[in-house]
Amino acid sequence: MSVIEIIIKYHEGLLGGLLVTLKLCAIIWTFGIVAGISLGYLGFRHKLWIGNILSSFSFLLSGVPVLVLLFWLHYPLQEILQINIDPFITAAAALSIINILAVSDIVRDALVEFPNEYIIAGQVCGLKKRQIYLQIQFPIILRKIIPSLLTTQVSMLQLTLFASLISVEEIFKVAQRINASVYRPIEIYSALAIFFLLICLPLNGLAIWLKHNYTRNLSEK
Repeated sequence: MSVIEIIIKYHEGLLGGLLVTLKLCAIIWTFGIVAGISLGYLGFRHKLWIGNILSSFSFLLSGVPVLVLLFWLHYPLQEILQINIDPFITAAAALSIINILAVSDIVRDALVEFPNEYIIAGQVCGLKKRQIYLQIQFPIILRKIIPSLLTTQVSMLQLTLFASLISVEEIFKVAQRINASVYRPIEIYSALAIFFLLICLPLNGLAIWLKHNYTRNLSEK
């Protein structure tokens, strides 16, 4: 049985798993980008408390493997709180937290590195603070962070595989179930690898292209 035959025969199950994966990604990406950019900006504006809190959480989370975080939220925390949460929600929450902190770090770093000369030039031209932000800072910083944002979201897509370990029926979990019934690991996991290559490689390539063509070191004169 070839890879194509596996995909055709089990297309319904694989499609269902793919939809769960994409749904999980949509939640993670939306919360991560929207909340991450907002918190990154607030962390820059209020360095003493919001900025320090975000830095502390990022540092703390960097020492905890994703799998450990997922299992802790799924088992010990729910046992402590005496609640039962759907594994999909647990996975979405855990990975969204990781994504939010990663995006906020990207945004804060870009804001910190933004040369003050650009702001002074805007003030000399008579622009108000809001105009400087919208017309100067935002467009330049957006171009700078988009490649990093793209690669981060690709990493988050890859991390959704861990959701299968807390029984989320995403595409990797479905592939495992299919393999358990027919035991064709080469074909099944090759099909899975092709799926991720088709999604991840174009996004990574776009990020590299944008970085080389639309970003530059802001410290350059």
